[in-house]
Amino acid sequence: MPEIPDLEAIRGFLNQRLPGVRIERAEAIIPVVFCLPKADFVATLEGNTLAETRRQGKFLLFGLESGHALAVNPMLSGRFQYVRPEAKRRARTCMVLGLADGWDLRYSDERVMGKIYLVREGDLNSIPQFPEMGPDALEVSQEEFAQRLRRHPGQIKNILVNHRFLAGIGNAYADEILLAARIHPYRKRPTLSDEEVARLHVAIGDVMRWAIPIVAEQMRDELDYEERRDFLKIHRKGGQPCPICGTRISEITAGRRITNFCRNCQK
Repeated sequence: MPEIPDLEAIRGFLNQRLPGVRIERAEAIIPVVFCLPKADFVATLEGNTLAETRRQGKFLLFGLESGHALAVNPMLSGRFQYVRPEAKRRARTCMVLGLADGWDLRYSDERVMGKIYLVREGDLNSIPQFPEMGPDALEVSQEEFAQRLRRHPGQIKNILVNHRFLAGIGNAYADEILLAARIHPYRKRPTLSDEEVARLHVAIGDVMRWAIPIVAEQMRDELDYEERRDFLKIHRKGGQPCPICGTRISEITAGRRITNFCRNCQK
């Protein structure tokens, strides 16, 4: 699942290439991901010009000269490509934008779970999840973070990945954040001290700022995006030594979600 570091790196890559480029061809290939009629998608996109790409939580928002926003929520398996038209299309390529610069912007989705919306810039709240999204995890202040956290009594990892609490954190980076804060993922929120809450807020920013340039470097020259998480310190590292203390990293699967943590560092 693309999270803030992935989407920020993609956003940065595209903003070096897309603004001011005209869309010459728009293909809506797998209808189930499009939350609008194919004819409307093609009519609005073809001949339009791309503007800045933005991110809101786990959405990428492609600005358009017409005043529309093309919003993509990639969900679990959505992936973006910026490739030459002759490049082989991935299985389950859902959308292709043929650009006047001689490149294609493509979106594929192995599980066909993502969604594509096309709305006026002022109508973003008509997109499902937008009205109830919490503040972006990179922008929330410590005071607001602590206030919002008090409303949630559950386990801290479940709270972190809840888009109503904060937008942009998923399963993988929640593990990394909790290791950095040295907080057990199954701790209940009411058991956290004020110092631990402050530490958790700092860890969110530190982990994201650490990861974004690493992911961006992986796509410095091309965007043919596959999720790479091999550089993460604890997520999907079950059985390996903790990078902090050397204790064997624990791995628990619950509700189809893998959680990794160190029982020594995160008591």
